[in-house]
Amino acid sequence: MNERTSESRVGIVPNVFGIAYGVGGLAGCWGYAAMLGIAPVVVSDILCVLTAVIWLGLLAAYIPQVARRPGGWGAEFSDPVQGPFVALIPIVGMLVGIGLMRHERTAGQWLFGVFAAATILLVGLMVGEWVASGSVQIDKLHPGYLLPTIAGGLVGAIGAELAGWTGLARVLFGFGLISWLVIESIMVARLWFRPPLPPPLQPSLAIHVAPPALASLSYLAITHGRVDAVAFMLAGYTVLAVLIQVRLFGLYRHLHFSSSFWAYAFPYAAVATFALHWIDYVHPPGYGIWAWVVILAISALVVALAVETTAALARHRFLPQLR
Repeated sequence: MNERTSESRVGIVPNVFGIAYGVGGLAGCWGYAAMLGIAPVVVSDILCVLTAVIWLGLLAAYIPQVARRPGGWGAEFSDPVQGPFVALIPIVGMLVGIGLMRHERTAGQWLFGVFAAATILLVGLMVGEWVASGSVQIDKLHPGYLLPTIAGGLVGAIGAELAGWTGLARVLFGFGLISWLVIESIMVARLWFRPPLPPPLQPSLAIHVAPPALASLSYLAITHGRVDAVAFMLAGYTVLAVLIQVRLFGLYRHLHFSSSFWAYAFPYAAVATFALHWIDYVHPPGYGIWAWVVILAISALVVALAVETTAALARHRFLPQLR
């Protein structure tokens, strides 16, 4: 009886959409490798379909649950921990649209356009609520607050350029880049000068590596792969962000597995895609081997997360208990 009661309180929370977000990031990495002629495109296609299936399945479970929770959507958006992760829903929708463009360009453009508009609208309302309510406390900030504006803008810039909407791509690039410059400074100040994040939120520190890598990729998309001073500057900050993550590995390995571990997937996939670009640009000896090391490493990470998730679900230890 106790077990049934416990299971009935288990629910989908917004950060669980990080699963679809991470698989979508891996699909983008394989898609970039296919564009370079390194890997077969079919793997990216399969991962895009898997992203859509996971995303739709989570949506089907999540939306009815939110309607039954105290406070409904208002409470969901204003939650200081989970609120920012709601933005993953339309961001993953953009990733699905980007994947669809490769085979059904018009349908993919429509799907991407709808979710790009939804992302911009949601982010505007979300940030406006934070400003109007004054409810965001510095000690409750975590790297998930980087997702709505920065990931939303920079993923949108890449998708808009692939759709052929160069003007919109530049707008969204500015949307994401300037948000990164502003919000990153606040987040770094919080991490440097305030108490450490609680252990359940520490995996979200991996999110910090995504903005410079995404900024690099979106800039390269808009300039059609031109490597200039801006590209080198963005690459420099990406290297710094990666080195910071290396130092944090010692922190991560002491944490207990939970849904928050999926915060590693998309940021590291973005770095892997970034690495593929620079391997292709530099073309070092053993170019193909280096590229496959990157592809297989990020794939192994996502597979490991999927295996751990399956095991945790089987033990009823993956989804959180809702009050």
